[in-house]
This record gives sequence, C-alpha cells and structure tokens, in this order.
Amino acid sequence: MSVAPVEVDRPDTDRLSETVVETDRPWITLVWNDPVNLMTYVTFVFQEYFGYSREKATRLMMQVHEEGRAVVATGSREEMERDVTALHGYGLWATLQQDT
Repeated sequence: MSVAPVEVDRPDTDRLSETVVETDRPWITLVWNDPVNLMTYVTFVFQEYFGYSREKATRLMMQVHEEGRAVVATGSREEMERDVTALHGYGLWATLQQDT
C-alpha cells in the first residue's frame, strides 16, 4: 500500500494577517458640533456620562466647538455603539467609526 502525498490548500497568510489587523483597530466615538446645544450643556454631558473632569470636558467641548468634532471615547465597537446611543439620548450628534 502506497501513500500518495495530499495537496492541502493553505490560507493566504498575508491576506489573513491584514484581516486580523483590520479588526483589531479600536473604534472611536465622535461628537459633532450642532447649532442647538449650549456649550455648557455639552460640557455637562461629558462630565455626567463619561465622568470626565470639568477641565477635560471643557477641553473636548471647545474642540467640538472650534474644530467641528472631537473624539470623546475609544474602545470596542459595542462600547462605542452604547456611547453613541447614550449621547443621542442627551440630544447630542454623535457617530462611531473605526479608528484610522
């Protein structure tokens, strides 16, 4: 009885590693400037929801105001989805995206 070699298809490791790296990137929550909410309210929300200090909350609010947006949180997609939903509940315009 002879045993013939078996051909095995191996995954393209370069492509596989790119996929793994792609999914390992963290997600971010962005808050966007809007014409409705007062700056003091946005600062309050950042303190209330995220537990940020007044200084950090004010700094992020000013970034939203002056640059049009600010990254307010980083983490897993599920965590950022939760944050975006909560911020919408406060009336803020927030989105999530995978970090670049």
